[in-house]
Amino acid sequence: MSAIKVVDYDPAWPGLFEAEKSRVVGLIGDMVDDIHHVGSTSIAGLCAKPKIDIDTVLCSHARVAEAVERVKALADFTFQGDPYGDGMWTFTSGHGSYGTRLYLCGPENPTHVKRILFRDWLRTHPEDAAEYAALKRKLATEANGDWKFYTGGKSDFVAKIVRQASV
Repeated sequence: MSAIKVVDYDPAWPGLFEAEKSRVVGLIGDMVDDIHHVGSTSIAGLCAKPKIDIDTVLCSHARVAEAVERVKALADFTFQGDPYGDGMWTFTSGHGSYGTRLYLCGPENPTHVKRILFRDWLRTHPEDAAEYAALKRKLATEANGDWKFYTGGKSDFVAKIVRQASV
C-alpha cells in the first residue's frame, strides 16, 4: 500500500478547483444547479491530501444518469460508481493522493449537505480546523497506507462537527 500523503495547505488549490469547475460546466453545465469545492483543500490553511474534491449538484434527480454518462466519456476520469449507496456518483482522476474527486448528486443529497456544513464550520472555527489537521496528520502516519483506517479514524470528529453545525 502506498503511504497516505497529507501536505500543508497549497494556495493553488482554489485555482485548481476553478479549472476543474470550468471543465465540468463545459461538459454538463446545462444540468448543473451548483458546483462546490468541498473537502480539506477547500479550507484555507488546512493540511490535506492534495486531491480536489468537487460536489456537483444537478438541477434534478432525473438528470443524474445522463450526467454520469457524459462524465464517463472523459478518458481522464475513472468512474467509481456510487460506492456508499448515498447517491454520490464518484469519479477520480490522478494517482494516489494527487488529483481530483468529482461527485455528481441530485438536489438535497444528505451527504452533500453534511459536507457543506462541515466545510463551512471549519472555515469559521480555526480551533476546530487545527484539531482536525492534527488528527489527519496523526492518522496518516498511523494508517500505514490503510485508507479505511485513515477515513474511519476521522468519522467521529466529522460527525461531531456536523452535529454542531446543524444546530
